[in-house]
Amino acid sequence: MPGPRKRMTIAELARLAGVSNTTASFVLNGRADEYRIAEETRRKVLDTAEKYSFKPSQLARALRSNRSHSLGLIIPDPTNYGFAAIARVLEPLCRDAGYQLLIASSDDNPEKEQTVVRSLLDRQIDGLITASALTDDTFYQQIVRQCPVVQLDRHIAGSRIPSVITDARKATADLVKKMAQDCDELAYIGGLLELSPSRHRLQGYRDGLTRAGLPVQELLICHWDFQPDSGYTLMKQLCDQLGRLPKGLFCASFSLLQGVLRYLKEHSAMDSGMRLGSFDDHELLDYIPVAVDSISQDCESLAAHSFQMIRTLLDGQSLDAPELALPARVHWRSP
Repeated sequence: MPGPRKRMTIAELARLAGVSNTTASFVLNGRADEYRIAEETRRKVLDTAEKYSFKPSQLARALRSNRSHSLGLIIPDPTNYGFAAIARVLEPLCRDAGYQLLIASSDDNPEKEQTVVRSLLDRQIDGLITASALTDDTFYQQIVRQCPVVQLDRHIAGSRIPSVITDARKATADLVKKMAQDCDELAYIGGLLELSPSRHRLQGYRDGLTRAGLPVQELLICHWDFQPDSGYTLMKQLCDQLGRLPKGLFCASFSLLQGVLRYLKEHSAMDSGMRLGSFDDHELLDYIPVAVDSISQDCESLAAHSFQMIRTLLDGQSLDAPELALPARVHWRSP
C-alpha cells in the first residue's frame, strides 16, 4: 500500500522549471519585479507550480517573514447572531488578504477568555480582535507588547486600546422614545452591566423614556446575562411582580428576546398586544405573528473597520481614529 504523498520542495520545483532555487523562491514570494526576473522565467516557475499543485509551506513562509499570517478573534458565543454575522464577514476579509482567522469563544467568562487568548498567542498570531468580557484592560496591556489588539463591539471602561463599537445608546433612545409614546409603561430586560453594550443600551433606554416624558421606574428594569434562558426567567420575574404582562418591553439583545417569545408562546400571550422592541435584528422577526421593532447593527462595517485597524497596526502605523462608534438603524415593524 503506498504511503502518504510527499510534499514537493521548492528545490524540486526549481529543478523542474529549470531555474535556481533562489529564482523560484523570489517568484513564488511575489518578488520577481524587485529582482528584475524576466517575464518568461516568472511564467515558467508559475506554470510549473500550477502543474504540480505546488503550495509553499505556511511554516516556511512564517519563518521567512517573521509572521504567522494568522489573526485571532475572541467572541463570547459563536451562536450569537450578531457575532456570527461579524465573523462571517471578517473571515473572507482575512482570507483575501492572506491571513487565516482563528476564532475562539470565551463564553463571557474572563478566566476562559484569558486562557483562549494565551492559546492563540502560542500559535504566534500576528494580531488579535476581541469582544472582551474583562472589566479592566491590564491583561490586554500586556498582550499589546506582543501583538496589536483591537476591541470589537465592546469597550473596556477607561481603556486606550483601539476599539470599534456600535453607538447603542443613541439608537436605543430613538426606539424607546417611540415605544414609550405608544404606551405609558415600558419594561427593560438586559444583560451583564459589567459589559459596555449593556451599559450603553440601558442608558439609551433611560434617555428614551426621558425624551418621551415618562419617569424611569427601576422596578421595571431587570438584567442578568445575554442567554435566551435568562430572557425567559426575567420575563417571568416581571410578570410575577406585576401580576400581568407589562404594557411594553425592550430587550437588550435578540437572544434575550428569544426567551421572552418562548415565555409568551407557552402562556398563549403572543397576541396580547404588548409592545415589543429589541436590540439586534434578525430576518426571522419578519415572519413571526407579533411585531417587534429592532435595532440593526452594521455588522459589515464593524468587521471591516476592525480588520482595517488591525492591518494598520500591523504595518506599524498609527490610527487616525482609534475609537470608532458606528451608527445603528431602527427596523420599524409595528403599525
